[in-house]
Amino acid sequence: MFSLISVFWFLKISFIFCHLSDPKCFWRIKDTENKIGDIETYCSFSISTKPGYVKNDYFSWNLDKKVTPKTNHLIFSVYLALEEINMNFHILPNISLVVNVECLRQKYDEKTGLALQSKEFIPNYSCTNERRYLIIFTAPIWAVTTRLGPLMFMYSIPELYCGHFHLSLSDNEQFPHLYQISPKDTSLPLAMVSLMVHFKWNWIGAMITNDDHGIQFLSKLRGEMQKHMVCLSFVFAILTEHSMVRKEFHKNFNLIVRSSAKVVIVYGDYASPIDLVLHWFKSKGLFRIWVSVSQFDIITNLGDFMLYSSSGTFIFSHQKPEISGFQKFIKTVYPSNYSSEFSFAKLWWTYFRCSLPPSNCKTLKNCPTKTVFKWLFRTPLGMAMSDTCYNSYNAIHAVAHSLHEMLLQQVDTWSNNDGKDLEFDTWKMFSILKTLQFVNPAGDLVNMNQNLKQDTEYDIFYIMDFQKHYGFKMKIGRFSGHLPSRQQLYMSKEMMEWATDVDQILPSACNIPCKPGFRKSPEEEMDICCFVCNPCPENEISNMTNMDQCVKCREDQYANEDHTLFLQKVVSILDYREPLGKALAGFALCFSVLTSGIFCVFLKHRETPIVKANNQTLSYVLLISLIFCFICSLLYIGHPTTVICILQQTTFAIAFTVATSTILAKTITVLLAFKITIPGRRMRWLLVSGAPKYIILICTMIQLILCGIWLGTSPPYVDADVHMVHGHIIIVCNKGSVIAFYCVLGYMGSFALTSFTVAFLARNLPDTFNEAKLLTFSMLVFCSVWITFIPVYQSTKGKTMVAVEVFCILASSAGLLLCIFAPKCYIILLRPHINSFRNFRKPHAKTENIS
Repeated sequence: MFSLISVFWFLKISFIFCHLSDPKCFWRIKDTENKIGDIETYCSFSISTKPGYVKNDYFSWNLDKKVTPKTNHLIFSVYLALEEINMNFHILPNISLVVNVECLRQKYDEKTGLALQSKEFIPNYSCTNERRYLIIFTAPIWAVTTRLGPLMFMYSIPELYCGHFHLSLSDNEQFPHLYQISPKDTSLPLAMVSLMVHFKWNWIGAMITNDDHGIQFLSKLRGEMQKHMVCLSFVFAILTEHSMVRKEFHKNFNLIVRSSAKVVIVYGDYASPIDLVLHWFKSKGLFRIWVSVSQFDIITNLGDFMLYSSSGTFIFSHQKPEISGFQKFIKTVYPSNYSSEFSFAKLWWTYFRCSLPPSNCKTLKNCPTKTVFKWLFRTPLGMAMSDTCYNSYNAIHAVAHSLHEMLLQQVDTWSNNDGKDLEFDTWKMFSILKTLQFVNPAGDLVNMNQNLKQDTEYDIFYIMDFQKHYGFKMKIGRFSGHLPSRQQLYMSKEMMEWATDVDQILPSACNIPCKPGFRKSPEEEMDICCFVCNPCPENEISNMTNMDQCVKCREDQYANEDHTLFLQKVVSILDYREPLGKALAGFALCFSVLTSGIFCVFLKHRETPIVKANNQTLSYVLLISLIFCFICSLLYIGHPTTVICILQQTTFAIAFTVATSTILAKTITVLLAFKITIPGRRMRWLLVSGAPKYIILICTMIQLILCGIWLGTSPPYVDADVHMVHGHIIIVCNKGSVIAFYCVLGYMGSFALTSFTVAFLARNLPDTFNEAKLLTFSMLVFCSVWITFIPVYQSTKGKTMVAVEVFCILASSAGLLLCIFAPKCYIILLRPHINSFRNFRKPHAKTENIS
């Protein structure tokens, strides 16, 4: 089992490699001497049998009929199939198939440039002593087949239509005797839409014939477009009456010109006035990228491709192999007319291997003319068959296989025939033919059952003009409807880029594509393919064209100014390495050292009046608390942690509570000192017992309780704010409970206001070293700083907000330090003669004498 699987995959990979590495190209010459182009005349091929082998010379007289070169091409394909069958001893041994060809003669009128059809058509009918026809093939004009159909049915002769599939001929009730050999175009709408999606064409036009065949195709096309987000810009339904075509053309011309659709799908009956419309488009200089089927791959009587476009044309054709012996057979039958490769190139496409384009050419358009001609005029592999020719070729083989099947069922009758003409049941043969499957000499599996032809495979060709008199066609892709959806369309990137110059093909869209940084927004009352381009919102990007939605940035990313790239957000903290962090840390350390220096000065001069005058113990407590106030500001600088965040708030709250409560105690001490100096007062015990010192303890305990409640309910934590400042991730200590923070702050503020009020009332009490004025001014500075802090703090973001908080801590602490202790240090250090008990007692004694 493993070996079988290995062999299968090896053969499959080998097939794909050969299919992609050995593509075929085609070229042909536009015959300017031929004034009728690729016009085909209607022909019927009446098939009968004859005992023995019939040489090709037997029916070569049919080639003497005056028909168009393209009709000769059709007849050659029928003759080739007959020759292959009659020479094959394995099919219908000792029996040959014979054909009688009848064609509508055509004369070319040089004045009008139109082909005039004569009505001389001899119907096939059966007379006495004449051989009976088994079946009749008709091609390629379906309209003539519908008119002659009843005549065929009258004579009880089944008919095979070998032209392109047409919906009108598939009505079994109207044409029970007729069967179409060409496969249905069931997968064609999906194949064309897949090509549009591949090239990102979402705004296209359609040109169809206004009949059941074209309308049904348009209905299926709309369904596939809706599934794949492709829209129709316009639909030009071409009437079948020639007299009305010009009026309809002028009616729709301005609509087509104003349309931004660069791609137009063409489908319908090629024998309709559609060729006139395409000619008028060319004469008006209106060129589009045409997407059509193989029946429009013809040269008109003016010597140009019917679907002429400066950007090239895309053609969908049913997959079929090339018949290697076709060209050789034509030379044998008609050596005088088809003796050179150029004569074949004038008749139809000749194919050659083109897997290795010229090495010095990056694209076909940039190739030197001599190089291209050497490349094009390689020895051709053979002459290609049109779809109609290939259908007729397969029809002959289908008849032969059907008759052979009937012979195998009647072996006894056939062996006793004694050389007489066999009588075949034509309807039985017709019934076998419609369900037949066989392999033709080209190796192609032919399935005559239309019900099993749902998933047709298509080859995709690109056709362009090379100079003026030459056409070039290259197979650039294929579509297989039976494969999964994402594998159905294959396009050869290398051959496509070399031949089509696809990068220069203009986009076929309703709007200009939305550039990166924009997104599509549907436009009201317009098709879904029409949209407006809106810029992406903040912190969203689009890095491709025509994006439906912008992509939102992650929390740690942000969008650049053009909204096309994700940028990593910068982590922002108040760091020691930054100038602002260095400055604040420097100030904190300097003031801490300064406070420590003042504390040392007070310790050294603790026996002096100025130190003792205002309760030196409270002064020591105040200085120590201010040292902690300065040091706690360092906790706000640097990368925070949970512990640091908790220490920030608790240290700040307790240190400042101690400082403000100490000032309140000092103020009350001053006030009590003057109150108890008056005889008879009973408040002396408050001062002697040191009652003001308990204020510090009580206030601090209350603050500790508040901090405990804060930490127990919603403690501070490390928070990364990604939305506060654009492009930055702010690492800050979240206060946790904002209410608790402002309660703590308000609690300290109440001390400050109380101290300020008491100090203000005691500012004019007489004493040599009364510090009430200093306390008043210090509290004024303190309150001013923290009152200003609240609005500034609320209006700043990021590390600036942290810096504001640190600055307020330093400013208020420095205000207390300098306003209270700077004058005293000035006296202690620079005016020591004032700081003595002798000078202190003189004004005091003078006061007592006065009193």
